[in-house]
Amino acid sequence: MPDMQRPTLGSASFGLVMGTLAGAALLLLAAPTLVVLITSFTDGYSLKFPPPSYSLRWYASLIDAWQLQDAALVSLKLGAVVTAVSVVLGTAAALAIGRSRRAWARGLDALFMSPLVLPALAFGLASLVFFSTAGVELSFLTLAIGHIVVSVPYVLRTTLASLAQLDPALLESSESLGAGRLYTFRRVTLPTIRNGIGAGAFIAFMSSFDNIPVSLFMADARNEVLPIRMWQILENSLDVRAAAVSGVLIAVTVLAMVVMERVAGLSRQLR
Repeated sequence: MPDMQRPTLGSASFGLVMGTLAGAALLLLAAPTLVVLITSFTDGYSLKFPPPSYSLRWYASLIDAWQLQDAALVSLKLGAVVTAVSVVLGTAAALAIGRSRRAWARGLDALFMSPLVLPALAFGLASLVFFSTAGVELSFLTLAIGHIVVSVPYVLRTTLASLAQLDPALLESSESLGAGRLYTFRRVTLPTIRNGIGAGAFIAFMSSFDNIPVSLFMADARNEVLPIRMWQILENSLDVRAAAVSGVLIAVTVLAMVVMERVAGLSRQLR
């Protein structure tokens, strides 16, 4: 029986270095979020870290912040519309691309993914120029179209990943038994890809809610979204309400991620 190789000093040192770098990277990623979250509980009037004292006064002030509330409602409505349309388009595109091995399928895949390759500001400016040239006034519809274009790729990718796990023999067996395409989709395909669709829908909603570059160019005065409103607040002064809003968004996002992990296995869909 061959002897088991014992860990060498070099491999142990390499593991220690990589672990330290990974820990430092995680700290750098989490530090800004933790700073904002802690600062949101300040009792002072400025975004000073660490806070001189702690209070919930700025969270309570959000109850009367009607401009922030209106912007949040616009963002929620926009996110719901964008998510619904992105799920339909992304799922349909995934079914077409996943079932074909022809060159047009690869081209279509690249076309859908192109908005994520382009710089976000460049895409937002290009969208503004396009609608202005076409004589279309900015509205909720144009804002939604811009968000949909950059949200569909997320649904496409997660759905394609789920489709890769579907055994083609199941589809052939269903069709050979006389089942129609719609019945096969509902009873065979959909149960396999629904978690991927759910994960893509979650990412599409979060992407839309958090999208500043497209909203900056495509939103009009009647459809001000929450990120733009927070940006305007911080331009004039370091308003602590922005930190309080961020605290609420962090809590809601974490809760939503936990739910999605339990329901749809979000981390597995993103591997």
